[in-house]
Amino acid sequence: MSPAPWAAHFGLSRTPFGKSIPARDLFARAAHAEAMARISFCIAETALGVVTGDVGAGKTVALRAAVAALDPTRHQVIYIANPAFGTRGLYVTIVRALGAQPRYLKAELMAQASDLLAAETAERHRRVVIICDEAHLLQPDQLEELRLLTNSDMDFASPFAAILAGQPTLNRQLRMGMFAALDQRIATRFTIKPMDLAESAAYLKHHLALAGRNDPVFADDATARLHRVSNGLPRALNNAAVAALIAAAADGKDLIDDACAKKAVAELTRD
Repeated sequence: MSPAPWAAHFGLSRTPFGKSIPARDLFARAAHAEAMARISFCIAETALGVVTGDVGAGKTVALRAAVAALDPTRHQVIYIANPAFGTRGLYVTIVRALGAQPRYLKAELMAQASDLLAAETAERHRRVVIICDEAHLLQPDQLEELRLLTNSDMDFASPFAAILAGQPTLNRQLRMGMFAALDQRIATRFTIKPMDLAESAAYLKHHLALAGRNDPVFADDATARLHRVSNGLPRALNNAAVAALIAAAADGKDLIDDACAKKAVAELTRD
């Protein structure tokens, strides 16, 4: 597929700030490296971990990178993109992901999910990894069901590793007294912070290089403005950078200066 006209204007082979970048090509920043280390620890120890961050901070990107590093013959990943499906939905998702037809009665469904989780370890020698994105949407009864699922062998071991990823409200929710039993099971917590200006500049350069441009495209003052408007959040910076590239191409400019960045910001913040 040919690149968009604005991308072709800058000699780019593709859109530099899209979602389809392979995990191996993702921008390596310290916060992501630490998040991946925490996720890997939880998987290795069959433990429960929590990763939080503002909208667009890169939680899902860190999850993608961590999952891409797993051996698929030794791990069974169950990814939950949206947990707004009630308590029964949690068991149904697990059972279907493990290749079975969910039973109708909830008591039987719960036992079925537990048996299948145990079989993955005992018979198939695979570790189940449950990743729940948007975990701040989990309801209290869902969190309690998750705690019950982690019980195994008289609480000697968990039958799966679990990562809860969500907005910062997740941490506050888990620390409420009613979730004390689940909160005590959390082996590690990590919050992905926004990028600083230096990281934002390196992020822009990295993504442009992936699309075929290694020489400067964004002037320093433009980079600083885009960093400020995005608050250092990768997803917001992606949108701002693309808007600035389009504005510069429309004006026939080869370098994105502060005027282009200002125009892009005005478009993004217009009601």
